[in-house]
Amino acid sequence: MQDSQRIRIEGHVSAGFEAVRDAFAENFSRRHELGGACCVYHCGERVVDLWGGVRNKATGEPWQEDTMVVVHPATKGLAAMTLALAHSRGWLDYEQRVCIYWPEFAQNGKETITVRQLLAHQAGLFAFNEPVDRSVVADLDRLAAVMAREKPAWEPGARQAYHALTLGFYEGELLRRVDPQHRSLGSFFQDEIATPLGIDFYIGLPEAIPNSRLATLAAPGMFRMLLGFPIRLTLAAFNRRSNIYRALVVNPGTEMYLDKERIYARQIEVPSGNGVGTARAIAHAYSVFATAGQELQLRPETLQLLSAPAIPSTHGGFYDECMMGDLRYSLGFMKPGLTLSFGNEGSFGHPGSGGSLGFADPKSRIGYAYVTSQMGTTLTGDPRDLALRNALYSIIPPPSQAAR
Repeated sequence: MQDSQRIRIEGHVSAGFEAVRDAFAENFSRRHELGGACCVYHCGERVVDLWGGVRNKATGEPWQEDTMVVVHPATKGLAAMTLALAHSRGWLDYEQRVCIYWPEFAQNGKETITVRQLLAHQAGLFAFNEPVDRSVVADLDRLAAVMAREKPAWEPGARQAYHALTLGFYEGELLRRVDPQHRSLGSFFQDEIATPLGIDFYIGLPEAIPNSRLATLAAPGMFRMLLGFPIRLTLAAFNRRSNIYRALVVNPGTEMYLDKERIYARQIEVPSGNGVGTARAIAHAYSVFATAGQELQLRPETLQLLSAPAIPSTHGGFYDECMMGDLRYSLGFMKPGLTLSFGNEGSFGHPGSGGSLGFADPKSRIGYAYVTSQMGTTLTGDPRDLALRNALYSIIPPPSQAAR
């Protein structure tokens, strides 16, 4: 099928879900989409699987069925799944102190930090004080030693600050400590989630993946960035002393996992940001978490905790000291809130900078994902993603109505 702009939309939708396909096509003609994909699972069945546009703005190469793209912070949701699996296996207690599993962590005021506080961005460890570059990130023992020496910016649990890159590194070491095989987070994800589910998603891209399967990201123009983001956040992003600059831009910074020759760096794990995969893979993984988790042998107790409301920090509530707004995090996932609303009560997932989003909606038994090659400029839900979700939820009634 082709729309008025001669953009080819490929894939399929199940009967009754045509409105999602229409919204996806309109993203190209009305909402400045370049290339992307959307996938939805409902009650364990794939009901939407669409892709279209171009994967590389410079060359015009088309987005294919197996095209993968980096999803930046949306990686955090997939990384959090590994710790959920560890919890289901009895290796990890979210209420326990981190140092019980990682004794060296108990330094410089971190002794009382719980796993829950860490995963809720309430540990005050949103930036590294010691130099961290690609060589440190690639050496998990060196990285662990750096993290063990870090000092919280404030009393753990008192405030919330988006651990933009650091969270995934702390998660990775925590998982490495509790996993009987002591695997890295990326290796564990491949062994225990990606391979059993047969999905194309990597936290640490293998050498064998060719460039031809990878979409490049087209950055938004400066004018759109200035208009799209809150002015306070934009100014802070250019202030080298600001929390968000320290958390996201430097030491090691997001540029670390990009590669001019190979698009994305290979064999380096950044569990907070360098996940690369398809919308189909993300939606499938979230679908398992939205439908009792039998494929991964998830315990009901784990899924109940993931669906529970986020717990605010003791002094700052849900106000985020990095992002300067109300954001809700729990157990490594983002929860629906005032700034970004998605799914139903009990949903959990994570957005990516630029517009991507993946989440599980256990109430409606939905696993959803949207990915793109054209980065957007909003924190409250990209218009392309919103159009897709609005179309989806116009088709699937709220659980209370569906039960009648």
